[in-house]
Amino acid sequence: MFGELNKVALREIWPHEASDFTPWLAENIEELGKALGMDLELIEQEASVGDFSLDILAKDLGSSKSVIIENQLTQTDHDHLGKLLTYAAGFNASIVIWVSESIREEHRQALDWLNQRTDSETSFFGVVVEVIKIDDSKPAFNFKLVASPNEWQKNKKRQSQRASVSTKGEKYQNYFQGLIDTLRETHRFTSAKAGQPQNWYSFSSGVSGITYGANFSQGGKARSELYIDLGEQEKNKYVFDQLNHLKEEIEASLGEAVSWERLDSKRASRLALYTDGSIEDSDSDLEVVKSWHIERLLKLKSALGNKISSLSKAANNM
Repeated sequence: MFGELNKVALREIWPHEASDFTPWLAENIEELGKALGMDLELIEQEASVGDFSLDILAKDLGSSKSVIIENQLTQTDHDHLGKLLTYAAGFNASIVIWVSESIREEHRQALDWLNQRTDSETSFFGVVVEVIKIDDSKPAFNFKLVASPNEWQKNKKRQSQRASVSTKGEKYQNYFQGLIDTLRETHRFTSAKAGQPQNWYSFSSGVSGITYGANFSQGGKARSELYIDLGEQEKNKYVFDQLNHLKEEIEASLGEAVSWERLDSKRASRLALYTDGSIEDSDSDLEVVKSWHIERLLKLKSALGNKISSLSKAANNM
């Protein structure tokens, strides 16, 4: 009735760590993010730290925190633990991820100790990557989280730091928590799990440097947007201009006019939709804004998702 489940040695799939496994992990960073409850975006492979090279430098889109990822095809060892801490210090990272074939018990304890001893803004994760087959099926991968922050301990530290978060910050955090929970659980739009005390939240588009965003802007306005920042102004303006050539098609798909914000004096550009809304509004009014944010984000993804990947590739080949 059932097939036989077999584990495959990682080196059968990726013979070399640097040339095979690290590039694959970079390409599948969104899947890693799902296992951690984050929207991760790749920044750089083999990022330099003095005489050393970090495997992957990334960013958590929801908080804009720096993320470092050190990976290995074998069981964890002391050498990689030392590198992990060196890279964390070198990039002033808030999120530290160690990916390996298996994690030794003493290294899991070390990650737990670091999570207990560091502040609430620093998190250490240990992730095991598995490759499995059923009989002669194609191999499938799975990320298994085996070490992570103890949320109860972190929450105790947050309580002691509560005075540093304003009442408005708490309102933003509560609003975006509800927003991302609905987007994740109902629409599978994001992997994010934690709202932040800030007036914006960014979501992965699947294209590095281009994100969807929900914001509260000045003047009592709420905004849903496609934000374009490939790192260079020329590339950003190219993508914006190419989308602008499709203005009629895009606005017809969205069912409303778009605010086309090229932002010539800045590096980035954006396509934006606006409605009335402030975090100081009543709870019932904020529910209306939240529904608007969700609907517009889904529409932006539907209208633009297939276009931005090819435009990004073209821009990066300029």
